[in-house]
Parts: sequence; structure tokens; C-alpha cells
Amino acid sequence: METYKKIILPEKEMPTKWYNIQADMPNPCLPSLHPVTNKPIGPEDLAPIFPMELIKQEVSKERWIEIPEEVFDIYKIWRPSPVYRAYHLEKLLDTPAKIYYKYEGVSPAGSHKPNTAVPQAYYNKMEGVKRLTTETGAGQWGSALSYACQIFGIDLEVYMVKISYEQKPYRKLMMNTWGAKVFSSPTNKTASGKKVLAEDPDSPGSLGIAISEAVERAATDENTKYSLGSVLNHVLMHQTIIGEEAIKQMDMAGDFPDIVIGCFGGGSNFAGISFPFLRLNLTEGKKVRCIAAEPSSCPKLTKGEFRYDFGDTVGLTPLLPMYTLGHTFIPAPIHAGGLRYHGAGVIVSQLLKDKLIEAQSFHQLECFDAGVKFAKAEGIIPAPESNHAIACAVKEALIAKEEGVSKTILFNLSGHGYFDMSSYEAYFSGKLVEHHLTEEELHADLKKLNTPAAV
Repeated sequence: METYKKIILPEKEMPTKWYNIQADMPNPCLPSLHPVTNKPIGPEDLAPIFPMELIKQEVSKERWIEIPEEVFDIYKIWRPSPVYRAYHLEKLLDTPAKIYYKYEGVSPAGSHKPNTAVPQAYYNKMEGVKRLTTETGAGQWGSALSYACQIFGIDLEVYMVKISYEQKPYRKLMMNTWGAKVFSSPTNKTASGKKVLAEDPDSPGSLGIAISEAVERAATDENTKYSLGSVLNHVLMHQTIIGEEAIKQMDMAGDFPDIVIGCFGGGSNFAGISFPFLRLNLTEGKKVRCIAAEPSSCPKLTKGEFRYDFGDTVGLTPLLPMYTLGHTFIPAPIHAGGLRYHGAGVIVSQLLKDKLIEAQSFHQLECFDAGVKFAKAEGIIPAPESNHAIACAVKEALIAKEEGVSKTILFNLSGHGYFDMSSYEAYFSGKLVEHHLTEEELHADLKKLNTPAAV
């Protein structure tokens, strides 16, 4: 049966709850530990930097969390987002596979990030918070939180990874337009930034460093809280509205995916598209393959170790049980800045450890090659991060061609690349390079860790 090219979910059928996969995981996540005592952290340890409602969501085991009405009304500005059947890409690849993509670039910030930025800003507003700090890699998260904070009248400081600050000036201007102050990280504004610059004045920065700076600012100012765009449990949960919509849209198309794919930095967009389908695997016996597509230059899922590590570079955050390359690992300055993070979210890490999800890594040039193919076929220029999911979808579609079988593939096109055109310019001019890590480089920072084992 021929399906629609564009599958629009009626607004009245938009999900009203976020899905919390912790309710259905066969093995619960290990506890996060206090960075000083190495004992499990409690709500009181997180209260200085997060509002209590988000802390409750972080540890909740309830399957469904109601979306507040005020958040739901803002979601409706761009949600439900469309699912497309990629007929032209299928034809280009000459594959029997059916390829669908959920397009999150329709949000005001141009990515999936407002799905958690809006509720985070809302819960902070409800507790009377006046100022937030955050980090951002490529700028999508900083843009989204800037947008959300101006809706709720909250001041925002953004620590943007230096290499992306230089590569993506229009993302900075987007944040400025929505009222945020943006700093190139590492900075001289924090002890964390000064420490990094003292060791390496030319540091390109990393998400881990930017997190250190933003957390420090929040922890040292009683009027300021901190907001994170990925990794944490409540952040991943907010993104599940993506997959919950997609389940309904695939049903409208009369189809169901064999494979679900999301690019992977800390876990938010991968979780958003995959966790609702994993719910069907865990509770209804479905057999959907869920694949996280990460950069080969920052391969924590495919090459890292499962152990306790800090979520930031300096060591201010709790110790998290996760797949990591070591919190001092500085990823190569690839153009997919949102994926340059040393570790993986706790939930995703446990799911991978339990072999409930898969991970694949891709080099920068093959990702841009796939992204350009997609743009020519489907008309949307993808964000460099999203190119990793496209590269994985192309790979799986070509495997289906080799095997002569029809598979249904769904991937999350997490954002557009219209503020990333300098990346495409570098690709077309031959200036993009591959970053091949030796085994020694991959394990150098892990060898420095003296954190507890995750057992």
C-alpha cells in the first residue's frame, strides 16, 4: 500500500504525557554518586542547581508524567512535528527499504531541543528562579533555552564551546536575539575556565568544559540555577514526545519500523525517537532495532568504558554510571559540535550495557556525504549532527538492498543546517578532514580516572 509523503498528526491526538522508560527497564540504573563522598546523591544534593520538580522527575519510576498545560500550549506552536516518507532518497539509493524521518527542524530554534527547554524554563519559573546558566555545543541547545527563557522572563547565560562559537556565529546571534548572554568557553569568568586556559591557552573547548563553567556559576550564586540540554534522565524523558507522536504517525501510514535511528551526543534526541519504541519492545514483545549513531572521533558508546565518571571536565558534577572516554577527553573539532561530549546518559548507558540498544560510529566525511545526498533528494539541508543519523539510515538501507529484503527505517532528523552552512562550505572545498583516533589516544584519559567502578 502506498503511504503518504507527509504524515501530519492531528493536534487533538498530540501526546499529553512524557514516557519514563525507567518504569520498564529490566535492570535499574546504578545510582549517581556525590563527587566528594562517593555516596549516592539525594535530592538535597541537587537542590542548589535544579528546581525540585525536575529533581523529582530525575528519580521518578512512574511510567507517565503529565505535560503541564502551559508547556503543552507552547508545544502546540510547532508540535506535532511531521513524519515524511523519503521516497526520493529511496529511489536514489535504489533500495527496497522504506525510509521515514521525523522532522524536528520545524521548532522555533530549528531543532528538537525546545522539547525540554520549554518545560525546564517553566519549572524554574514556577520556583521563582530569575537566572539560568547552561552550556551549548553547536548552539542548538543554547538557542532553544534562550527562546524558552524569554517566554518565561528568565535571564540566561550561555557558555558556548569555543570552536562552535567561532564556526557558527549566527547561532550566537540567534541567542542574543532572544536575550541571552553568550560566552566563548573556556572563559576567564570562572575558576573552571581559568584552570583550562592555564593548561592550554588555545583550547578549542568541549561540552565538558562548558558544563563545568555553567555549573560553577549556578553553584556560586543562590539566585541562579543550571539547565542541561541532554544526558540527564528528565531531559531524555521530555524528548519522548517525539517518539510517542511517531508511533501514531507510523500507524497512520499503515507501517511500523524495523529500525529506529537517532544521532548521539549525550542521548536526548536518540532517546526521544527510540524510547517509546523500546517501550513496545519491553512491554509488547516488539523487535525494533534502536541504533545510536555517534561520531568516530568521539566514540563513547562504541569504544568507551562503562564506569563512574564526571559529567563535566573539572569534576563538579555528580559521578554518573555511564559509557565514557574520560571527563578530560577533548574531542576533535568536528563540525557536529552537539556530539562532542565525552560521556553518555545514564539510562542510555544501562540500555546499551543490557544489549537493548545498538551503537554505530561514523566518520565526518561519510556523514556529510549522506547529508548532501539527503538534501538533494528530500530538499532539507540537515544539521551536521543529524547527518550521522542519515549516514546510519543510508547504511542500513544499502544493507537491505544487498540482502534483497524490505525493511522499514525511521530516523530522527533532529534539526536543520541553515546556521551550519560554513560546515558545508568546508566540505565542498575539501577542507573537512577525518579525525582518526589511535587506541592510545582513545584510552589515555580513561587511564587517568580514579573514580569508582560501575558494578
